[in-house]
Order: sequence, then C-alpha cells, then structure tokens
Amino acid sequence: MTCTITAFERSPDGGKGLARDTRVRWALEEAGQPYQVRLVSFAGMKEPAHLALHPFGQIPTYEEGDLALFETGAIVFHIAERHAGLLPEEANARARAIAWMFAALNTVEPPILDLVTVRIIEGDKPWSRERLPLVVDRIRARLDQLSARLGDADWLDGAFSAGDLLMVSVLLRLRMSGILDDYPTLAAYVARGEARPAYARAFAAQLAVNAPVTG
Repeated sequence: MTCTITAFERSPDGGKGLARDTRVRWALEEAGQPYQVRLVSFAGMKEPAHLALHPFGQIPTYEEGDLALFETGAIVFHIAERHAGLLPEEANARARAIAWMFAALNTVEPPILDLVTVRIIEGDKPWSRERLPLVVDRIRARLDQLSARLGDADWLDGAFSAGDLLMVSVLLRLRMSGILDDYPTLAAYVARGEARPAYARAFAAQLAVNAPVTG
C-alpha cells in the first residue's frame, strides 16, 4: 500500500531541504518505497482535518491504511523498521543506530534550533545579542563531541543508517550559519549524506514543490 505524507504547500526554506518532510522523503527513497504527497497550506495545518493527524498542527504526517503518524523521528523509525536499508539486522548494531536517531533529535538538534530562534524569532529582543554567544557555544560543544566520535569513519556506526539520515539532516541546518565550515570532518560527513542518490531524489522532490512559478 502506498503511503501518503504531508508537506508544506510553500516551504519557509524555499526548497533548501530543511523542512522536515525532506527527512521522511529521504527515508522512503532509501527504503525504495513509493509515496504520495498531500500539500498543506499554513492555514490548512490548523484546520480540524489536519489536527486530527497532527495534534500540534505541523508537518509532516504519514498515513498508510489505518495507520496515521506524526513526528518526523517516529515516522522515520517506522519506515526503518518496516523496510530494509535503514537499520542493521544485527541486534546490537540496530540498537546503536536507533540510539543515534535519538541523539540527532534530542541532543544535537535542540541548540541548533535555538540558533534559529535567537537570530530570527527573537532577533529584535533586547536579550538576543547576549544570548547568541551562549547558544553558539552550546552548538560548538556538541559538534566537538560529535566530530571526535565520528573521527575518520564514513558513518556513525558502520554502514549508513537512519541515525546518519537524521544526523545529517540536523547538521544541514547549520550550513547557512557558517559554523559547520569550522568542522571539516562533519562537513565531509554531511556532503557524503547529500551525495547519496536517495537524498538527491528527496531534495529534488521538495525543491520542485517550491520552484518559482515562471510565466
């Protein structure tokens, strides 16, 4: 059965691959699974029909038969569990890959999202200038640790997994800040993720939705 995911009708990132539906698209592409996309406007995300799928009025959502899921991490985990290619078969390796999924979303991403908040949402607040260095220091502390753990390996724990998919997706949010440039090991890690054909297909699909309309 072909699943249906939701995505922004017009993404705030303009198609740069930062919207979270890209992570789900990437997982489905890695797993070789077809999918349909239902585009949702910002107003539509607050309507009852969408809130029945996502109680917090966000995207993406995932529907397959009588199953409806929200939260990107949960959706990617479901895809990885149901289809080969995103989690190792060996039990301990599988558990470690899942741990990296949680690490990407719970440990590495929060300070990166804080950077977006302090620069854009709170940029006009009197405290933002003082808060910014603290947020950057938190990010750098995590990147120092992650870079040391990755070392000269291609991926976080053996073969590419859903843990890498989410970690690369999280780190991509740092590109515009320039912080990632100071970590060549991690920049190369992200580039390897972007070079995967499945990522290229997912990125192109998200970009196509947001391509400028020409005459």
